[in-house]
Amino acid sequence: MKKILGLAVLATAATAGVASAEGTVTANVAVVSDYVFRGISLSDNGPAIQGGADYTADAWYAGVWASSVSEGIEMDVYAGVTPTTGPVDWDIGAIGYFYPGADDDGAEFDYYEIKVGASHEFTEQISAGAEVYYSPENFGETGNALYWEINGTYQINDAIAVDAHYGNQNIDEPAGPGTEDDYNTWNIGTAFAMHGFEIDLRYHDTDIDAGDDIEAYTYGESSYDSAFVVKIGREL
Repeated sequence: MKKILGLAVLATAATAGVASAEGTVTANVAVVSDYVFRGISLSDNGPAIQGGADYTADAWYAGVWASSVSEGIEMDVYAGVTPTTGPVDWDIGAIGYFYPGADDDGAEFDYYEIKVGASHEFTEQISAGAEVYYSPENFGETGNALYWEINGTYQINDAIAVDAHYGNQNIDEPAGPGTEDDYNTWNIGTAFAMHGFEIDLRYHDTDIDAGDDIEAYTYGESSYDSAFVVKIGREL
């Protein structure tokens, strides 16, 4: 799962941050059996190595995250603020996606999104949220893109949490000028924290059908088939 400072609350893992008077720096590393982003495999249905670092201070954050992908490396750079208004916790920021060294054949792979998210903790165990991401020029110069998601988490105890996500990705020109298409995607999983590690077991799926315009945005039918993904991560 891509590190995008999402609203889902995963199981508590051991965190050894470096604190200072200005803020806190943390780092993370993980291995996944498949890098699935919004229901689509970006690692050719194979394993990926991932890791990043975050800086937080009061109500704002910044960070960098990277993953191996089928055609090299993806690097994300993000920043934002997390204010609270009444019972709602907000996450407002921007994310840049970069693919250094990728052969783009004239298309621009690098792009950015603006994010607005809101969440509410109903009890110590139950929380829910929603997120919206907008890109004025999406991956591969496919035009405007809008992704929205709703999610919820049930924290069983300090070490185990279950969470689910349902979202819709809409993209202009996924199959060339004059086309527009969208697809729904969902995932559900359980995260376990043990001995400083986090193990996440997750099922991903989409409603993309072969022949849809949106299929041109994917890496073929195998990339959007349902997938069961295992992730083993650790905070450093």
